[in-house]
Amino acid sequence: MEQEQITKFSTIEQVQKAMFAQSYVADRSLATTVFLALKRRKPLLLEGEPGVGKTEIAKVLAAMLHTKLIRLQCYEGIDVSTAVYEWNYTRQMLHIRLMETGESHRQEELKTIFGPDFLMQRPLLQAIDPANTTPPVLLIDELDRSDEEFEAYLLELLSDFQITIPEIGTICAQEPPFVIITSNRTREIHDALRRRCLYYWIDFPSLEKEFQIIMTRMPEAPLRLARQVCLFVAELRVLDLFKAPGVAETLDWLSSLLVLHQSELVEGTVRDTLGALLKYQDDVLKVGSNELTKTLHKIRGAS
Repeated sequence: MEQEQITKFSTIEQVQKAMFAQSYVADRSLATTVFLALKRRKPLLLEGEPGVGKTEIAKVLAAMLHTKLIRLQCYEGIDVSTAVYEWNYTRQMLHIRLMETGESHRQEELKTIFGPDFLMQRPLLQAIDPANTTPPVLLIDELDRSDEEFEAYLLELLSDFQITIPEIGTICAQEPPFVIITSNRTREIHDALRRRCLYYWIDFPSLEKEFQIIMTRMPEAPLRLARQVCLFVAELRVLDLFKAPGVAETLDWLSSLLVLHQSELVEGTVRDTLGALLKYQDDVLKVGSNELTKTLHKIRGAS
């Protein structure tokens, strides 16, 4: 099954077309990196600003391969019990009490309470479960939010697709997962982890590419409005904003404009809907200043 998943993509063009079929517009360079990650079975580390489509690649890959997506959302303080495994302490205590009262069967009494039957799998262990008949896509999302100790823990998994549990031993994947790691680069990822991965930086798209993304994801949008939205967002990205809008915010804003039945950008509506595009008050105030009228006049002429 694993080989069938991979061999159906024998060229970079096939990967690119498959991603486009899932409404993801990928440059050839990105499609090449995804192709190599599939063929070489190496984790893929994606970095870039929030909202540029890093997480979406894992979702697209799972759809392309017709397999499940297992997602681990990283955060400060994430630990083994959240990411890898945890013992079912309630079940263990019940089993011990049954043993003490003599109400359990002898065969159950012989079972260790620190065995697979009492183990609760978390995302990383689920991804390398030997029982998997089809390799899943494992998304380790926003790794930069975790601490360096957790990052170091991942090295064994990314090198050999195995995890060591002291009470049980080493669990090794029969069907290694396809691994996508994302980072917003709020801190640097260590070289030891980078060496285990293929790497790709996803930048903000060009004007034409963002227009293509919009029309692929939202074909019902009026062409004039879609073009104006792309031009407006491009103008914002050259400003000194706390958080420049990503593609996700562009799509969210356009969706809001469509709900309001807009066919082109109008100053009042733009001011009222900036909260769908910008997520910080200082940015909203800066964009909504006296320059807004001038910017809208400029993009109307360009569209």
